[in-house]
Amino acid sequence: MWDDFSSLPEGVRRVAAKLQQLQHPHLPIMLPDAARTAQQAADGLGVALGQIAKSIIFRRKPDGTAVLVITSGDRRVDETRVEPLVCAAGHRLGRANAEFVKAHTGFSIGGVSPVAHANPPVVLIDQDLFRFEHIWAAAGHPHAVFSLTPQDLIRWTQAPVVDVVIPLT
Repeated sequence: MWDDFSSLPEGVRRVAAKLQQLQHPHLPIMLPDAARTAQQAADGLGVALGQIAKSIIFRRKPDGTAVLVITSGDRRVDETRVEPLVCAAGHRLGRANAEFVKAHTGFSIGGVSPVAHANPPVVLIDQDLFRFEHIWAAAGHPHAVFSLTPQDLIRWTQAPVVDVVIPLT
């Protein structure tokens, strides 16, 4: 399907290779401007903010496991709703700093893809993504994105669909 990834940044090459392995028809694209935030990605693509699939990483305490919550760009993850879904009783969920994100996913903040992580995280998919037929996700670099469907996320990650967000006002 795709033959040459050599001109792409390393993280994008990894995502492109994974998408190829998954037989996904859409190659990551490089945007001329950075898409470090969901709003920047939506503006760059000319789509609704909610169509951007944000990859939010948390750190599960005490084992240090990465927890990935994939949600719509127009929503904010409620950590208190995520915690009981991924933590044993009495354990906590914490914010992940840039170093933790890079070490566990292999991606820098602003380019965290929902696939092709360096270490497989615990994954949750927020139900609000299913408001859209087509969505866009980061592809391993702050300028790279790819098109997919919410159903693709379920198929690729085998993650549960949950309600863990607060609507942005």
